Amino acid sequence: MEEDMGDLSMDYDWKTCSSDIKDFIFNLQKGINEIINDDYVGFYIHGSLAMGGFNPNSSDIDILVVTNKPMKVKTKRILARFFLNYSNSPFPVEISFLNKEQLKDWQHPCPFDFHYSEFWRERYQYDLLRDTFNFLNEDINTDTDLAAHITITNHRGICVDGEPIDKVFPLVPRSDYIASIVGDFQECLENIEEAPVYCSLNLIRVFWYLKEGVISSKQEAGNWGLKTLPQGLRVTIRKVSYTYANKQDTCAFDKDELISLRNYISEKVQGLLH
Repeated sequence: MEEDMGDLSMDYDWKTCSSDIKDFIFNLQKGINEIINDDYVGFYIHGSLAMGGFNPNSSDIDILVVTNKPMKVKTKRILARFFLNYSNSPFPVEISFLNKEQLKDWQHPCPFDFHYSEFWRERYQYDLLRDTFNFLNEDINTDTDLAAHITITNHRGICVDGEPIDKVFPLVPRSDYIASIVGDFQECLENIEEAPVYCSLNLIRVFWYLKEGVISSKQEAGNWGLKTLPQGLRVTIRKVSYTYANKQDTCAFDKDELISLRNYISEKVQGLLH
């Protein structure tokens, strides 16, 4: 098994990615800047493109944009049209817009002005086609995931343009970061059979953070798990890491091996949380 799978490492990050990816990012940043004009503070990459393990065939490009003032509904609708055209051509974008006031006095879950991901595509298409305001409106929403996104940005993020990260983003309390990642952790405990690759790697990286305080990508977590977790779990970890790195669904996962990995990590994490 292990001899067949070769090197699991992936080298794609902001420094090593292709010119196509960088051009996509720079054009994205330029398009956003033209829409929000002088309200612009900065444009920041987090996630796999910042930390490594980015796969151009399947990874999202994770972005935070900060503005000076709260966003008007008209601007949200212009941004929605922009992302409906730009995202998935060819890379899917997941992006949140926050203003300085929302970051000034940290609160969890953190409020934001506008969010786009492919999960929201149909909702925005509906609002724009029918001229409704079900999703694109004046409401101020919050997102528990922003505690994790901002923590990763502070530790591993890339400032593509604008003010430096340490001048823009607050330090997120460790308890809020843990609350953010544990929510996803609980979903992964339930869904590991349906999404073995994502869930297994996410469980491992939450365990690694709680055990050693390391903020990692999924790929880094898989490599750590291969070196650290019990020998009996490593064949499974190697399969999920290989599948994640190569995006090849050639590995079959047995229910028992996934449950064994899940139960081991769940027990360890519960011990670290209490």
